[in-house]
This record gives sequence, C-alpha cells and structure tokens, in this order.
Amino acid sequence: MDFKKFSKLIMIEQTLFALPFALLGVLFAGGGTFITWFWVIVALSAARTAGMSFNRVIDAEIDAKNPRTSDRPVPKGEIQPVVVWITAGISSLLLIGASFMLNRLCFYLSFPAVLMLFTYSYLKRFSASSHFYLGLVEAAAPMGGYIAVTGEFTLVPFVLGLVIMTWIAGLDIVYAIQDVEFDVKENLHSMPVRLGKKRALVMSAACYLVSISAMIYAGLLTHKNVPYWTAVVLVGIIFFYQQRLARSKNITLAIRNFFKANIYISPILFFGTLTDVFIGKIL
Repeated sequence: MDFKKFSKLIMIEQTLFALPFALLGVLFAGGGTFITWFWVIVALSAARTAGMSFNRVIDAEIDAKNPRTSDRPVPKGEIQPVVVWITAGISSLLLIGASFMLNRLCFYLSFPAVLMLFTYSYLKRFSASSHFYLGLVEAAAPMGGYIAVTGEFTLVPFVLGLVIMTWIAGLDIVYAIQDVEFDVKENLHSMPVRLGKKRALVMSAACYLVSISAMIYAGLLTHKNVPYWTAVVLVGIIFFYQQRLARSKNITLAIRNFFKANIYISPILFFGTLTDVFIGKIL
C-alpha cells in the first residue's frame, strides 16, 4: 500500500483536523513537556489511523452499495481488507505503546479506547445514538491529552470532552442527512432517519449550544483570558453559520460548505488556547 492509497484510506487530512483536540487537553493541563507533546501526537495519530481503518474495513460492504462512498479504496478493490485489518491492529498497538510512555492511567485507558474505535462502526446498525458514540470517541482526545500531563481525573477533562462530544455529534447529525434514503433502504440508524430532517436539525443545534456552553464553562473553570475568549466567540460565529447552512434547500452544496467552515474550528480553538497559556506563563 503506497502513501497515496494510505492517505486516502485514513483521510490523513482528518488526522490533522483532529490533532488539536488532543493538544487542547495538553494546554488546559498547563502545556506539558516536549516529550508529552510527542507521545500525545503519536497516540492521537495511531488512534485516528486505527479508527479509520476499522471503519473502512467493517463498512466496506455498506460503502460499496452507497454511491457517495463506493469509490473508497476498500470497496473499489484498491486495498485488500486484510491489509486494512493489519493496519488497524498495528495502529492499535502503537496507541497502547504511546499511552504506556505517557503514564499508567493513559495506558489503562488505551484499552477501552481501542474497543471504542473498533465498535463505533457497528453501532449504526442497531441505534441512532451512533452520532453521540462517535462524539464520545473523539472526546477521548482532549481528555487523554489532559490526563497525559496530569496523570489523574479532574472536572476539566470531562468538560473538554463534552465540548468535543456534542460538537462532533451535532456535526455528524447534519452529515447523515445526505444519506437518509440510503440508510432507510439498508435499515441503518441515524437521527435524521429516526426524527426526520427538521427535528434532527433541532437536535444538532442543541448539541452545538451545549458545546459552546461547555467551552465557556471550561474557560471560566480555568480562568482563561482574552485570546481564549476571542477564539470562543469566533467558534460561536462559525457554529451559527453552519446551522444556517444546514437549513439550506441544496443540502449537498450546504454540507460541502458546512465542512469547509468546520476545518477552521479546531485550529482557532487551539491557537486561542495556546496564546492564552503562553501569555499566562510570561505574565
């Protein structure tokens, strides 16, 4: 498997999108050391690779039937399933190894993390709650980043986890709208299938509201300053813009623009927090 096929398989740009999630947790914990950042980045990259590999091989048959996903590497025959399973296995071991290098609690938590990465793809076959399960999987990144520095649980990582979980769940609910007809035909579960488009969008907006509220609470809890609050305001504006897009008549175009806007959220939040922490260290 060459790099081009590998990057297409795991959507490497999505790894770059998710990386600030984990580093956000590191920053909220005080910043950590260079070694901490290194192993957190390794762990997040491994987790992302494992999760995408599990998803692509488990959903290969479904993806082959869906016109939107039929050109993915596995259903298209560009990559053999056994190769993807091996990639997922090696990445899972790398995640566990990187967690071991961080601290004992991270190591213990890496095992349920791998289980969550593996089981996510199966959930939509049984429950419309899969959006929130995906959010929970993604929420492990900032929680893990925080614990990588502190080695213990406090309220802060759970609040950060809530930020990411509800944001991703709200995002995924909108994303699922484009597959409603296919999901109904294949007996797959989602909030748009269960509730209809209008009520699903209300749920998505509610998720975004909880997410921005959790960002505010996290800032108050840790006494953040102007750079962080500026980032939160900018994220709030993007959230509002996305929810307006989701109510457009041309849902395909709307979702495309929805995700273009989404790529700015994690960098804005990360750099706002980074600047805030940096200023806090020099004052």
